[in-house]
Amino acid sequence: MLERAPQDTQQDGSVSRPVAFRGAGFMPGGGRASGWIALVLVIALWQFAGSAGWVNPLFLPAPSAIAVAIYKLAISGALWQHVSASVVRIGSGWLIGTVAGVIVGFAIGLSTLARGVGITFISALFPIPKIALLPLLILWLGIGEEPKIATIALGVFFSTAISVYSGVDAVPRNLIRMAQSFNVPFHAIVRRVIWPGALPSILAGFRITASVALLLVVSAEMIGAQFGIGAFVLQAGNLMQTDQLLAGVVILSLFGLAVGKAINVLEARLLHWR
Repeated sequence: MLERAPQDTQQDGSVSRPVAFRGAGFMPGGGRASGWIALVLVIALWQFAGSAGWVNPLFLPAPSAIAVAIYKLAISGALWQHVSASVVRIGSGWLIGTVAGVIVGFAIGLSTLARGVGITFISALFPIPKIALLPLLILWLGIGEEPKIATIALGVFFSTAISVYSGVDAVPRNLIRMAQSFNVPFHAIVRRVIWPGALPSILAGFRITASVALLLVVSAEMIGAQFGIGAFVLQAGNLMQTDQLLAGVVILSLFGLAVGKAINVLEARLLHWR
């Protein structure tokens, strides 16, 4: 942490005033509890507005009603049935898309030929909404889990490939040339220079792809699934059961927080050198 510079006496006898360091926002540290405090205050205000009758519970149920809905779902076993179905789809699709995206991203970043071909296809196919391909994937793969997993994998693949390629391309070229000047083998350069340099961008891409996978699984389950958080939210919305609908939204939010925490732990282990 930067400390304040000591006061210096100028030639005319006046004392220079040190300038306070204002870059603390770039330093991870204290103040993490402020977000949770703000969240608790918002929930308390929300609960008070619902209890006082300021908000129609049909339009916006109170947090206590949402908690009761989650508890009833957990007791009945329906919660675990929906959550487990969504977790399996997200995990399978994310893993397939991530592995393929990392391979293609490194190929684009390291090979001129792969870059010329890959960038063209990625630029053409990335803007396409992947959920729009679900009917076609159902036609190809049949009705089952495969189209949903394939939809998630496609969405994760393109975002991962772009983040990996960008991370590889951002590695300082002078480090690569210096390693080459010492006759370091190509595989060692990739492992010791390019991989650590691209890792921050890759992990940042993981945060994005986790959100992409969550969005796609909900959309896919709303279109063609009997079980899953997306199917549960759609059913609750059709029946105007807003407490259960928001219960599903809260579960999705908790899942996103858990994934973000897992990536934070991964960054702390892999990026300890920063």
